[in-house]
Amino acid sequence: MTRRYYSMYGHVERLAQEIKKGADSVDGVEAKLWQVPETLADEVLGKMRAPPKSDAPIITPNELSEADGLVFGFPTRFGMMAAQFKAFLDATGGLWKTQQLAGKPAGIFYSTSSQGGGQETTALTAITQLAHHGMLFVPIGYTFGAGMFEMDEIKGGSPYGSGTYAGDGSRQPTKLELDQAFHQGMYIATITKKLKEAA
Repeated sequence: MTRRYYSMYGHVERLAQEIKKGADSVDGVEAKLWQVPETLADEVLGKMRAPPKSDAPIITPNELSEADGLVFGFPTRFGMMAAQFKAFLDATGGLWKTQQLAGKPAGIFYSTSSQGGGQETTALTAITQLAHHGMLFVPIGYTFGAGMFEMDEIKGGSPYGSGTYAGDGSRQPTKLELDQAFHQGMYIATITKKLKEAA
């Protein structure tokens, strides 16, 4: 299982780390974290006060085919995935032409700045990328149980995948959001393992 993500301010990266922990908790599953390449110049990132990138390796499109399952994470820009992640997926034409990702289970997770910032539209618009590759979308549905119905605190995420709200950047993922991310990792890893064993 591999987790590929783009994170400008660290919110998506934090969810990715928790998803990896969840996947690693499934016996016989090894999860890896990868970042997609940054497309903005360092000067622009500096003006945006973006922190330095983590030490997670940068992935190339062809490396996607090595995974048994994938979970893609990205911040939202105007209700869709950030351009950096879209640019990465746009470079997967060779994989699409040969359908090397067809049949692989895939999930998504995301971060938005606000409750009206596109938690579900980001997921819905991202699913088209999976469909064109013939991937099997694995939403978490309501398998997270009572956490999906939490009304006493603000919580990102939806049946489509785990998520968080970044606000002005100072809000970090809550314990509940991190628990949902852990669950997502465990859930998709279990499904991926079952599919691989059945093949």
